[in-house]
Amino acid sequence: MTEYITQHMAEFWLVLGFVLLAIEVITGFVSGIFLFAGLGGVLTGGLMSFGILPETWIAGFAGTGINSGLLTVALWKPFKKLQNNEPVAKDNSSDIIGYQFVLKETISSTDSVVTSYSGINWRVEIDPAFNIQSINKGQRVEVTSVEVGLFKVKPI
Repeated sequence: MTEYITQHMAEFWLVLGFVLLAIEVITGFVSGIFLFAGLGGVLTGGLMSFGILPETWIAGFAGTGINSGLLTVALWKPFKKLQNNEPVAKDNSSDIIGYQFVLKETISSTDSVVTSYSGINWRVEIDPAFNIQSINKGQRVEVTSVEVGLFKVKPI
């Protein structure tokens, strides 16, 4: 097996790079380590395929490390920019908007509660657009917007 890999070093680094990229995708793009190491491995395999790097273990490890570092420096800001931390626009397309229910606990502008709807636990917060400080237990409310796992409500 080692002899086969040594004879096909470029392919080894390409496959290793793609495996690392697959791990990054499967884990949900959480660390970036696998992303940049995978890109470094693919680039190293490509450079070996074109004869730019020699097909040796030292060149493979060094190339992958250096390429990973250079790609990290080059791509860090563009990738960070893609994550733009702008607030998500209010979702008015959901059929849940307009749903009414009775609060089982009091909520305030600083405290939320959890309610179950359609088998899912949803956090319930006061919609800041209505400038209300609290809504008492037993009050009927209406969902005004929906985010992931969150109902924003107003009293009726």
